[in-house]
Amino acid sequence: MTDPSPAPRAGFYSPIVSVGDWLILSGQLGAVAGPAGSPQLVEGGVEAQLRQALANASSLLESKGSDLAAVVKATVFLAHMGDFATMNRVWSETFGEAPPARSAIGVAALPLGAAIEVELWAWVGSRS
Repeated sequence: MTDPSPAPRAGFYSPIVSVGDWLILSGQLGAVAGPAGSPQLVEGGVEAQLRQALANASSLLESKGSDLAAVVKATVFLAHMGDFATMNRVWSETFGEAPPARSAIGVAALPLGAAIEVELWAWVGSRS
């Protein structure tokens, strides 16, 4: 399987799975390929990491003929709940007036010391 995401995988999992009319994305970090292809977080804290995580998710969705507009459910993991307002602002800029359903969960730690991780479910079935 070719991983279309600009971020390398940090473990053994599928970054995106198609099941019927659903695309399910594994948690996306705000990371890009660093030296030797290893994952490297982008600089700039939670805002920059969320923007990159959403860009990574967008690339994965596009690889399956979809986009962020198809996202209907998201789970956001925050290393610091104090970053909630920043996350909410970036989320609003990205998804506009019709954002997906979302849960935000404070966690003790994330891979690579990330500030944020995002997992998404997208509906690609008929909307008639």
